[in-house]
Amino acid sequence: MKRTTPKTVGELMEQLFKSPNIAAKIAEGSLPDIWRRVVGPVVAEQTRQVRLVRGVLFVHITSAIMRNELMMRRDALVRAINKEAGIDIVAQLIVQ
Repeated sequence: MKRTTPKTVGELMEQLFKSPNIAAKIAEGSLPDIWRRVVGPVVAEQTRQVRLVRGVLFVHITSAIMRNELMMRRDALVRAINKEAGIDIVAQLIVQ
């Protein structure tokens, strides 16, 4: 058996969290916080539900005016969410 150089626990944890499957699950769990950072507190207050199903982010907004504005900015929001998450987790955004 060939020996490798020893690694610290921190280095091993960093490698684990950078693996695509783990990074996607972590980003999925933090989607409500990412949503708040991307859209801001005013829109976040009107948001009632944020859920991800097979790459499609469903967001329920109570204000019709904000809903229309967000629907027009869907592509930019998807890019901003993926950038904030550090991984391409959202492929499509549906605003309800």
